[in-house]
Amino acid sequence: MNKPLRMRTAAPVLAAAALLAAPALAQTVDGPKVDWKLATWGKPRAFTAGIETLAKHVGERTGGKFTITIGYSTFGGEKEILDILNSGGLQMTTICSSYHPDKHPAYTGLDLPFLPLPDFDTQWAVHDAYHAHPYIQKELARWNAMPYSSNLLPQYEFIGKGKAPRSLADFKGMRVRAIGGIGDAMKNLGAVPTSVPATEVYTSIERGTVEAASFPSTYAHAAYKIHEVGSWYTTNLSPGTQACPTLINRNAWAQIPAQYQKLFEEARPRVKQALTKAYGAADEKNLPLFKRRLAFVTYTPAELAQFHQVGAKPVWDAWVAEMSAKGVPARELLDLIFASAKARK
Repeated sequence: MNKPLRMRTAAPVLAAAALLAAPALAQTVDGPKVDWKLATWGKPRAFTAGIETLAKHVGERTGGKFTITIGYSTFGGEKEILDILNSGGLQMTTICSSYHPDKHPAYTGLDLPFLPLPDFDTQWAVHDAYHAHPYIQKELARWNAMPYSSNLLPQYEFIGKGKAPRSLADFKGMRVRAIGGIGDAMKNLGAVPTSVPATEVYTSIERGTVEAASFPSTYAHAAYKIHEVGSWYTTNLSPGTQACPTLINRNAWAQIPAQYQKLFEEARPRVKQALTKAYGAADEKNLPLFKRRLAFVTYTPAELAQFHQVGAKPVWDAWVAEMSAKGVPARELLDLIFASAKARK
């Protein structure tokens, strides 16, 4: 029984390309009554557009026989829902690996700073390749989880107050809200990273206790109104992003019939499209607001190469060394990220 389950686990990833060209199917898919719970946090927003699209798709295609109820912070907190999925209390969940990196250390490779993820198509392809790697499958299986899709968080950018960082040297001594690998990279650039909670960033910048903050751009900056207290905005620093996948409980997946599993594969292109559209709509709304209030800072390719060399490479090397010592095929995984990104060019 384990062998077919492993094969089906990879199916959503491997079938995506073929499904992109598949025609829309209108007929109702028959099957048993199934009710799933999917946990996330916060409120409905661009980040949740994908799972909302999935829930609508399977509900419509089964005539209401397969329902996915999304809990926005009602099925557990963001740091505990992976454990709830593992116990069988949930059938699906979104997670961000930075909330509990010790539970899946190899997966944190996608959180490394300055990875070559210039657009959503590349990010989707890289995340799919990473999800399909046997070690990642095995690591998530320890939590009774299998990857379904990426939630495509945009690249982070900084909004700050005061002197705009026109060069690498301008970040020296700057107090910045930057978490995870981005924080490590900024420290290498001479900045002073801090992990101020998102809800406190506005006040921190307003009072000057933090000089700049990184968030998925532009929608998260706008959500927390950081542009209202800032004076400058980096347009292309792209210091990194977080890997926040949607996961499925492996037992729940194995218990639904093949025709229902096929619906999840069928929905993946629609999930990607919904996320891309939602983030794009946020940019269309927010960038004009930013332009009226903020000085835009854009770096040259040579300057970005310097950022990568000084800020990112030491973090990549340290991650490979640390993970390799734990038995993780870290160099192989990092090479996979770069190779998958290069294949998109």
